[in-house]
Amino acid sequence: MAPHLAPRDGTPADAPEAGRTDGRRSAAAARRRVREAEIIKATRQLFDERGVRDAQIEDIARAVGINRAIVYRHFTGKEEIFALVLIDYLEELRAALLEADDATAAATDRLGAVVGAFVEYGVARPAFVDCAHALMRRRGPELFDEISESAMLRLGRAMTGAMAPLHQVFADGARTGELRVEDPALLANLFYGTGLGALQLAHVGLTVTESAPGVPTVGTITPAQVRDHLVRTAVALARA
Repeated sequence: MAPHLAPRDGTPADAPEAGRTDGRRSAAAARRRVREAEIIKATRQLFDERGVRDAQIEDIARAVGINRAIVYRHFTGKEEIFALVLIDYLEELRAALLEADDATAAATDRLGAVVGAFVEYGVARPAFVDCAHALMRRRGPELFDEISESAMLRLGRAMTGAMAPLHQVFADGARTGELRVEDPALLANLFYGTGLGALQLAHVGLTVTESAPGVPTVGTITPAQVRDHLVRTAVALARA
């Protein structure tokens, strides 16, 4: 009688074929997740080093050691890669805002600390601002057409997570009567968009005024000025 041998993958010889197939699928899925993580990591590094506009699919593929066709096997397109890299930034942003918040402080002090941390993070990571703006320029239906459902779900979770500290400050302040906020979630969303616009101004560092009718004058603005303005604006809106 022939000896009872097991396959080289360790699956018992009498195991159902479905079990071996599931094992191969699991291994393939694991390899796919590893490759996707490598692509996202390489993209984030390129964004931080070169900026968003100068990072091309060919550069991303070269950094991972693959060709661009393989990149498109893992993602629906550049917008989806942007979305997944933005998730990485948003998770860092959430951690920074949570660290800045002191739940025992007055609501206005908490708001100032959280908004200040938001500005400091964006100033230190201009690629985060560019990446966020690149996606915000697209209309909602366009994003759903260009980004897979699973990626959109992950992005939505990351965005709500990043806004959660600000939302909590608004909600707590409204509950104690220190702030007058009817819809903390809406105000957090509005301020997120406003904050990104202000951060873009901080990166440009220029303002335009009219010194005389029809005569524009270019001025300057510092990140510190942007930070102070956003803090005052947030407090004023929350008290209105």
